Amino acid sequence: MPGQSTRPSRCPLGAAVELTDLERNPYPIFARLRKSEPISWLAALNMWYVTRYEDVRAIILDTERFTTVSEHSLLLDTFGAHLLTTEGALHDRYRRAVQPCFTTSFIRNHFEGSIRISAAELIEGFRAAGKVELREALARRLPIQAMLIACGLPVDAELRIRQWYDGFEAALANFARDATVRLRAQHAVAALHEFLESAMRAASGRLDTSLLACLVNAPADNRLAADEIKRNLSIILFGGISTVEALILNALWALFEHPAVLDRLRREPALLPQVLDETIRWLSPVQSATRHVVGDCEFAGVRLEAGATVNCMIGAANRDPTVFPDPDRFDIDRPNLRRHLGFATGPHSCVGFNLAKAEARIAIEELLSRLPPFTRIGSESGPVMGYEFRQPAALTIGW
Repeated sequence: MPGQSTRPSRCPLGAAVELTDLERNPYPIFARLRKSEPISWLAALNMWYVTRYEDVRAIILDTERFTTVSEHSLLLDTFGAHLLTTEGALHDRYRRAVQPCFTTSFIRNHFEGSIRISAAELIEGFRAAGKVELREALARRLPIQAMLIACGLPVDAELRIRQWYDGFEAALANFARDATVRLRAQHAVAALHEFLESAMRAASGRLDTSLLACLVNAPADNRLAADEIKRNLSIILFGGISTVEALILNALWALFEHPAVLDRLRREPALLPQVLDETIRWLSPVQSATRHVVGDCEFAGVRLEAGATVNCMIGAANRDPTVFPDPDRFDIDRPNLRRHLGFATGPHSCVGFNLAKAEARIAIEELLSRLPPFTRIGSESGPVMGYEFRQPAALTIGW
């Protein structure tokens, strides 16, 4: 297999890891690896796992030895060249093109009002029922609507975006390289690009503050080519859906698991940003940041071969006790809770993290203000699953 260690026997803990155990609850496995085998070869995934905070951070920041560019990248295979699969000048060009639309002030001034209206309408649609499964009714829907708003795309495209998204998500966890999963994603990307092509024509010359209009109508010397716009919008749309869906659900799950914190939040709504940051640390929606080894090298005493895949486990780093004391405890008063790596760091940090946090904040604010006090219906909720993307399979509340 490409990139495999010549001495996998050096990693007995990683060799014994089962995917089903990672899927159910990776945190005990992360703790064992972090303590005894922090750079570990996982035979089941044909990749290296990195689990200590400082190692994860160092690799993410080391663009000389570790890159997002690889023929083995599932992101590249699915979406082509874009923000997360390029380095250097090309990456910087892509980032400069989209960054202005994702600043805190731009989001507040141009997107938050419409996103709040969308959240309110979704909640009003089920408020009289007395019970709702939030993943289907809110968490899966609001992020798509928010991305359509931010990108300046037709709001009636929600269902199509959801269908395409499901194919993308499966492809990015397709480490077994299942040909059917890959083909489904390729068809979805082609359909999305056709949809974006039509929207780009409609946005040409249109004066608004959407991301699409900003990209299409950029000055000629700064404008991305049409294919570049489509590829980068595709990954932004995907990232803006998966992360936010999980963040909304995980934050509510954390609050239900810690009712004293939920009671405190009801009394002090201004604590919500702290709740979200601690959720991102404690129950990271995105559990990893993948890199590829540029050339044979040694890292933390382990020999890595050129082309090897290195999964920097954000979920493990965010529970490293050397950085976050008592890391398995959900504590919104941590003095360093914003040191989490939930949105990665460095040149490939999540470009939309301000928008993601704004959407989750708005969703929970609207739930708390529009519904009577609600509780989780345990028999119709959970389980929390996933070692790449982690969230509850369902979250039903009643009031």
